[in-house]
Amino acid sequence: MSSQRDDLEVAPDSLPAAGAASRRAHHRVLTRLVVLAVFVVVAIIVAIVVPVPGPEQIRAIADSAGTAGGVAFLLGYAVLTLTPLPKNVLGMAAGLTWGFAGGSLLVYAGSLLGATLAFVIGRSLGRDAVERFTGARVARVDELLRRHGLATVIGARLIPVLPFTAINYAAGLTAVRRGDYALGTAIGIIPGTLAYVALGAVGLELGWPFWIAVGVLGGLTVLGLFLARRARRTTHSR
Repeated sequence: MSSQRDDLEVAPDSLPAAGAASRRAHHRVLTRLVVLAVFVVVAIIVAIVVPVPGPEQIRAIADSAGTAGGVAFLLGYAVLTLTPLPKNVLGMAAGLTWGFAGGSLLVYAGSLLGATLAFVIGRSLGRDAVERFTGARVARVDELLRRHGLATVIGARLIPVLPFTAINYAAGLTAVRRGDYALGTAIGIIPGTLAYVALGAVGLELGWPFWIAVGVLGGLTVLGLFLARRARRTTHSR
């Protein structure tokens, strides 16, 4: 009996401590959200201020740098993926500089590295805020992404006109599984990467390789839109 009375006496004292812990957790979530917002703003400013080098300029730099130029391009591509700078121009520049095979390998590796970094940033800084401050509708979308994340990521990646950077950050904010995101990205970016690098490799000459690359990009857009529409119907039907 005495132990029960002691528990009843101690329990009310734990309420202020629990409230303080909740406030600290709330503060940490808001702090990470602010850091994410600042990071995104800085990335946008960089995209506005930093000029994108043209294909011929990249080729000249790569020729003078040798092997190190390819490594620098890969790392630079990954970093630029964190900003909304147009990466398609860089893909074509890679094809012009290193050819179809070498350019595809560099762009593909740089895209995967950049996509991973952006996802980790979004998941680490913004996911807790989404869970804490959003409602039941977002929770329902989250549940769908947990079950169909791989197909959703692949569908989004297949649409060349969708901003690559925005998808990276947005995926980190959702409940999509890391494995689904990684595999979906690795599969989904292959056709678009090859098409844009091919455009650079053929020198934008209006021959059959050029039209094949353009046709692939158009087909990817149609396929991606079809998958997105199908996913949207699935969401509304649940």
